[in-house]
Amino acid sequence: MFLTKKHLSRRAVLKGMGATIALPFLDAHLRAFGASARQAPARLVCIEMVHGAAGSSPWGLSQNLWAPAAEGRDFDLTPTSLRPLEPFRQHLTIISNTDVPSADPTEAREIGGDHFRSSATYLTQSYPKRTEGADVEAGISLDQLYAQRFGQDTPIPSMQLCIESVDQSGGCGYGYSCVYTDAISWAAPNKPLPMIRDPRVVFDQMYSAFGTGATTAERLERRNEDRSILDWVQRATRRLERSLGAADRARLSDYLDNVREIERRIQAVEARNGSGEPRELPGAPDGIPDSFAEHVKVMFDLQLLAFRSDITRVFAFKLGRDGSNRAFPESGANGAFHIMSHHSEDPKRIRDFAKVNTYHVSMLPYLLKALRDTPDADGRTMLDNTAVLYGSPMGNPNQHNHKRVPFLIAGHAGGALKGGVHLKAKAGTPLSNVMLSLLHSLGLDDLKTFGDSEGTFAWE
Repeated sequence: MFLTKKHLSRRAVLKGMGATIALPFLDAHLRAFGASARQAPARLVCIEMVHGAAGSSPWGLSQNLWAPAAEGRDFDLTPTSLRPLEPFRQHLTIISNTDVPSADPTEAREIGGDHFRSSATYLTQSYPKRTEGADVEAGISLDQLYAQRFGQDTPIPSMQLCIESVDQSGGCGYGYSCVYTDAISWAAPNKPLPMIRDPRVVFDQMYSAFGTGATTAERLERRNEDRSILDWVQRATRRLERSLGAADRARLSDYLDNVREIERRIQAVEARNGSGEPRELPGAPDGIPDSFAEHVKVMFDLQLLAFRSDITRVFAFKLGRDGSNRAFPESGANGAFHIMSHHSEDPKRIRDFAKVNTYHVSMLPYLLKALRDTPDADGRTMLDNTAVLYGSPMGNPNQHNHKRVPFLIAGHAGGALKGGVHLKAKAGTPLSNVMLSLLHSLGLDDLKTFGDSEGTFAWE
């Protein structure tokens, strides 16, 4: 292809009839002469799963039900709930034996309230103020510190997603506002950010992020006509394709196919749930799949689309809600999640709870594979340039404690993490030390402290 000085702006979009589609990265975004792909800041996904882990109990610890027995690089995931991640072991940084003291009660009246304050501590590592009013207070969360520094030049600085209902208000228990149970992202100590549960809402926000049309009425019109958002940008797409080389046309076609496939899946869920047939989740919006796995996967797919088009670089994703009694029969264990977590230290019941932990971890490879299979602008993969955090602020749920909490990071964070390692912290190490070091590795090396951190954590 003849090279000229012309190039396509990284912020270029496809527009038409009140619809806007952000573009994936293309070679045409680079100037023809002397230009190289400038690496964007790493992408960040922060995932919380509630109720701790079977491997955080004394017996579960002895059986290595969460963290592997061996430290370093020669670890075995077979006995652990992390075994679904074996194909990605070289991308894993497993950190074990850390605590979240900011979730512990500080006075007698707070004992037992762990479920109602834990989520607020996960990404803030700060003790939440005990209140049922509007005067909530925790700390700025890790994802928001990153978004405030590196997310301001994307259309959406960050997005907050969830799987279970988080629309409760007022007090949830032990004097704590439901806000603490519902939110894991805090833009300021007194500013929790709402979570989005409905994939349709996520999709519409992503493709109205550029502010051109996409009003509620226009989105409703598209749905009523059963038309894809791509139908509204066909002319713009054809014009753009004529100016692209063969490789870029293929990338654009693949990306638009993915947009359409996700949109089609959301439409199918809405049609099924709006048919009047009995639902497993009665009362949930039509766009929410009854299937946990289906819901998680479409949310992961939306995150990948957002990363490919640089709509946002930061996601917080809450997979469960404390006190949830949702059942996960696909795990091979029967029973409600919260009830199973109170296993009475019975080895058989701990094993059953470990099956649920394993099932939840088994959702991660879907995202990790998609990231690994997606080339990034600098010649690496998106998994190379992403940090995916997965963990819980609770340790042994049977005791409501916050010791030996489950936590791992997948991805190489733009080269900051080597991966392929299990690091066991010294007893009593707060998880906030790990998070402070991660923030430093991600470019916020001017931060002196984070939450209740006592220092930094060595990656080797």
